[in-house]
Amino acid sequence: MSDRWMSVEEIASHLGVSKDTIYGWIAKREMPGHKVGRLWKFKSDEVDLWVRAGKASDEHNDPSVGDVQGSEKRTSGGER
Repeated sequence: MSDRWMSVEEIASHLGVSKDTIYGWIAKREMPGHKVGRLWKFKSDEVDLWVRAGKASDEHNDPSVGDVQGSEKRTSGGER
C-alpha cells in the first residue's frame, strides 16, 4: 500500500480519536499536517512517528486535564 495523503476523518479513524482531537493536536501540539487549500492532509508515517515520540500524550502540560478533574471534585460534594 502506498503512503497516500489522508484527510482529517481518515487520520482520526487511523488513530482512534475524534476529528476535534486532531484539530486540537494541530493547534496545540504541532501535529504534523499539511494544509492544502482549506483542507488538512496527513501522511500516516509522519503521524505515526509523532505519536511514537510521545507528542500526543496528555503529559505534555495540558492544563485542561487538571481543570476537568478539579471541577469534578468540586461538584461531587452533594450540595443542593
